[in-house]
Amino acid sequence: MPVPACYEKSGSRRMSRSVLTVGIAAIAATITTFALATPRAPAESTGSVGIDPPILPFGIETSFVVFDRTTAEPTVKFDSHKQFRSASIVKLLIALDYLEGLGEDFSIPPEDLAQLQPMLRSSDDTAASYFWVKGGFAAIVERMATKLDLTDTAPPADRAIWGYTAISASDVVKIYRYILDDASPQVRSVIMDNLHQSTKCGNDGFDQYFGIPEAAPPPWAIKQGWSGFGDAPSIPCSPANPLPPDPFDEPEVHDGDAEIADGLAGSSQDGQEPTPAGPDIDLTKAAMHTTGTLGENNDKIVVVLTLEPAGISWNESARRISLITEGVLAVSSLVISASD
Repeated sequence: MPVPACYEKSGSRRMSRSVLTVGIAAIAATITTFALATPRAPAESTGSVGIDPPILPFGIETSFVVFDRTTAEPTVKFDSHKQFRSASIVKLLIALDYLEGLGEDFSIPPEDLAQLQPMLRSSDDTAASYFWVKGGFAAIVERMATKLDLTDTAPPADRAIWGYTAISASDVVKIYRYILDDASPQVRSVIMDNLHQSTKCGNDGFDQYFGIPEAAPPPWAIKQGWSGFGDAPSIPCSPANPLPPDPFDEPEVHDGDAEIADGLAGSSQDGQEPTPAGPDIDLTKAAMHTTGTLGENNDKIVVVLTLEPAGISWNESARRISLITEGVLAVSSLVISASD
C-alpha cells in the first residue's frame, strides 16, 4: 500500500503532535475498515478477527494481538505467528522457569530476589544473564516452549545471547495467559506485581515507557523489549534506578560455566554480532516490543512487536510503536463495540 503523507518519511526525525494525531486516526481508520468489513477466522483461533495489512509508518514491520480475557478470544490480530528476536521479552520465560523451579516450598533466596525484581521492573540485563546461566541457558526456552506449547518460540543459536530467542505475538499472548490463568498464585503474584511496578527507566538508561504506557491509561503491567539501539542512549533516562549487586559474585553461577558467565556478566544483549545459524529471524534491524496487560484485573493482553530500519533513533522508534499501539487499541475497542 502507498504510504500517506501523514506518516514520516525515511530520514525524518521529528513528528509534531498534530501529525501524530492524524497518523493515529489514519491507522485506526484503516485497520478498522479491514477488521469490520472483512472479518475472518484465522487458523489459530476460531472466532477471532483477522485483518489485512494496515497502512504503517514508513519502513516498519509489525505483528500484534489484543486478547480479551473475558471472552477468551483475540479482538484483533495481524501476522501473529511472525517470528521476531525476543530482546528482553524472553525475561518473562526466564522468570517463569526460575519461579516454577522453586517447587512447593517456593522460597526465593534474598540474593535471587535482588536480581528478579530489577529484571522484571527495569529490564536489567545482568540479572537476566544470572538466571539464564543458573537455569541452564537455552534449556530454559526449550522447557518453557514445551510446557506452554509455544509453537513459534525457539532458543538462540548462541546460548550466550538470550536476546536472540525467537518469539511471536501469538506465543507471547500464551505466556501471559499461562501466568494469569495456570501458574500458581505465588508465581503469578511475583511476576505480575513486578510488571505492574515497571519503572520508567530501564537499567541500561533507555526510557521504557513507550507503546502501552503511551497508548493506554493505567493500570497496566508491562514487559518491554528493545535491541539494536546501542548499549546506552545519548541522553540517559531520568531518574536512574539503583543497580542490583553484581550477581556473578555468586560462586554457584560460575561452576561449570565460568567462561560463559564471565562473558555474560560484562556484556549487553544489544550490539551483538548476528549468529550464522538458529531461528530464521532478523538480527540486523532495530527491534522494539511492547507487551503487557490492561485493566484492574489484567482484562486485556496486548502484544505489539516491531522491527525498524537499522540506524533509526530511539525516540523515533518509540513514537512509531506508540502510534501503532494506540491505533491497534482503538480498533480493538471498536471491534468489541461492534460485536455487542
